[in-house]
Amino acid sequence: MKELNYRVNENIRAKEIQVIGPDGKNLGIMRTYEAIQLAKSMGLDLVEVSPNSNPPVAKIIDYGKFIYEQKKKLKEMKKHQKAIEVKELQLSPTIDKHDLQVKIKKAKEFLEDGNKVKFRLIFKGRQIVHPEIAKNVLQSIIDELNEIAEVEQAPKDEGRFIIMILRPKKK
Repeated sequence: MKELNYRVNENIRAKEIQVIGPDGKNLGIMRTYEAIQLAKSMGLDLVEVSPNSNPPVAKIIDYGKFIYEQKKKLKEMKKHQKAIEVKELQLSPTIDKHDLQVKIKKAKEFLEDGNKVKFRLIFKGRQIVHPEIAKNVLQSIIDELNEIAEVEQAPKDEGRFIIMILRPKKK
């Protein structure tokens, strides 16, 4: 998880800061020392929330509660992120038309879920002397899926395999 680093109270380095009150109202630009005194008189902390602005912005808030809320937001954002997986489908150059359609249907499901699909075409025995048959099979897959997928890695020979990766098209 991303580390939450905020300057608090005496650790704020700027001479003057833009101060936001505990109710969210702008209290204007103050000297840092005065703002810290104001925060302490309210029983709260002065937290620098935007150090890169000019002047830096600081809020008068309860630091512990603020950190708790920030961690909660980070956790929620992480929950909604989806990791892209690479799903793999294996086939051979002599695959039957129906079997190929089944593989294409499965690849469509993977692509619609937002995953990449890696096709591994495996040569057995003397099939390797006819790579054009394998390239035709992979080209038919590309043609079939061209509406929902784009080629990330074109068909590439790797010994007894030809590998191709498709990714979902951006909407």
